[in-house]
Parts: sequence; C-alpha cells; structure tokens
Amino acid sequence: MADVARLAGVSSQTVSRVSNGFAGVTEDTRRQVLAAMRELGYRPNSAARALRRGEFRTLGVITFSLSTLGNIRTLEAIATSAAGHGYAVTLLPVAVPTQDEVNGAFSRLGELAVDAVIVIMEIHLLDAATVSLPPGVQVVVADSDAGDRYTVVDTDQAGGARDAVRHLLGLGHETVWHLAGPEDSFAAQRRANAWRTTLTEAGRTPPPPVRGDWSAQSGYRAGLLLADEPGCTAVFAANDQMALGLLRALHERGRRVPDDVSVVGFDDIPESASFLPPLTTVHQDFAEVGRLCVEGVLSKMREESAGAAGPTGGAHGTTLVPTRLVIRQSTTRRRP
Repeated sequence: MADVARLAGVSSQTVSRVSNGFAGVTEDTRRQVLAAMRELGYRPNSAARALRRGEFRTLGVITFSLSTLGNIRTLEAIATSAAGHGYAVTLLPVAVPTQDEVNGAFSRLGELAVDAVIVIMEIHLLDAATVSLPPGVQVVVADSDAGDRYTVVDTDQAGGARDAVRHLLGLGHETVWHLAGPEDSFAAQRRANAWRTTLTEAGRTPPPPVRGDWSAQSGYRAGLLLADEPGCTAVFAANDQMALGLLRALHERGRRVPDDVSVVGFDDIPESASFLPPLTTVHQDFAEVGRLCVEGVLSKMREESAGAAGPTGGAHGTTLVPTRLVIRQSTTRRRP
C-alpha cells in the first residue's frame, strides 16, 4: 500500500479509502490510485479486511443434491441474489444427509470463513429427532419441513398442485392420476397430499399414485403403466422432466395428448414450452425463493449485529412463494 501511495503521490490512507470503496476521494485521485495499483500489481487483501471488519462477505450453501432441477435453480438464484448484495457464495455438497454430515459441513464452512449459511434441504431430515443445525449460526432453510424450528423459504407446493388438479377437473375429467416424486422429498409429499385432498374435496376417489424419481426415464416407465389404464384421461406429473418421459410413453402406446390424455407438469422449466405438445405446468419462481433466502439470512445477521435477535436470530416459520398455472396445449376438455 505504501508503494502504491508513493507512485500515485497520495497518502496510504487515501489508497485505503480507494481500495475499500469509501467516499471522500475525488475521481481524478481515484483514477491515479487505481492506475498505480494496476502498474504495481497490487490487490487488496480480502482476508485481512475481513478480519479487521469481522465479516467475510461470503454465504455458505449446504445442499444434499445437485441432481435435481429445483436445487440447481435455487442455488443459481441464491448466487445471483448474493452477488447483488456484494456477497460471494461457498458451496458445500453433502453426499449423505446425516447428523454427522450436517455437523461436519458446518465445521468445514466455518474453516472456509462464511458469515451465514443457507441450507437447501429437499429431503426429510430437519424433522428427524437426530438432526439439528448447530446453535449460534445464522441459518435459512430452503425447501424443507422444518416449521417453526428454523426460518424456511419454500414454493407453495400445495397451492400449485391444487391449481393443477382443479384445472383438469374443470376440463371435465372424472379424476386425475398422479405421477408422484420420490417418497423422501418434501416437495413431492406436499404435491401428492394436495392432489389427494383436492380430489377428495371434489367428491372424486383418488386413483393409486405412480411414483418416479424426478427423472424423465422414471416418467417414461410410469407412463407405460398409465397408458394401459383405460380410465386414465388426465395426469398431474410432479415435475416437468417426468412429464416429458410420460409424453413419450403415451405417444408410443398410441394415447394422444391432449385428445386422449391431458397432462400437467410442475416447475415450468424453460424447455417445457418446446415439448410436443407444449406442456401445461405450474410455474415456480426460483429467483424469488433465492432472493428471500439471501435477504432472510442477511436480515438475521443485521439483527444479531444490532443485538436485536437471539442466538438463532430473526423470526422462525415458513414463507411461501406463490406459484401460477401456465396453460399450454397438453390439456383440453375431456372427450365425451
């Protein structure tokens, strides 16, 4: 810093103000200092600044799967929102969702110097008696059933499923079959429960669900079974990728979509409008989920810094992000 100051003809304090982005420096002086930094190859030491300020401007993200679209889109949204607030993201995938792995992940993130943690937890874990997040760490959880134990941000899974089923019933279908996601998924469970409840409330008997694993391949296998059900005229698939496999199976078995079978998906992935036929689906606002996760954890950090919150900081409970039904050409009125 002293070398930069000498070359730029300014004080070390001025160099410090420029490198930290503080006001009170004229534009000409700022350009002088930046030119001297470039000439000397000087870069401010972010680790030293973090120790001095007591913050690292980095958020840790723990996730148990990078194979599902929802987790990838949520992670992307978190990283984008964090960058907008001047924070970097450190990702720590956890292969096996156990208490030991969760504790180990928090320990590793502590060594990597993060200010707070966002956990993307799709599977049943936080509701297990053996698993809890370490105290004294500011945490927001995405896609979980943690309830009042933690601050949770999630898509309104049940509301989206209700809209899908009501849409199909409104088209005159006697009932709606369900291509469900994996049993250990919170999202799949909520969507399946809402499907069943909506049919029951409408006075319809829910048919047995057919289960997949979120992949198009599992949707194809399930579709071969559903294609052989003569009473199946409408299917709500728990995600768009399984719906894609379902469309292929129905086509191979000579069941036309939507003339013979109407199909609704969930997620509204960018490719869903290019399916054949274009897929009616439930849109999830992943960007909003990511934004709320980041703003939630930053709010908890501010409250802790101001002494306004307890050891876990901020309000607990769940914030639901609304969904919306996107109607395309894969659904139509039931044929008489």
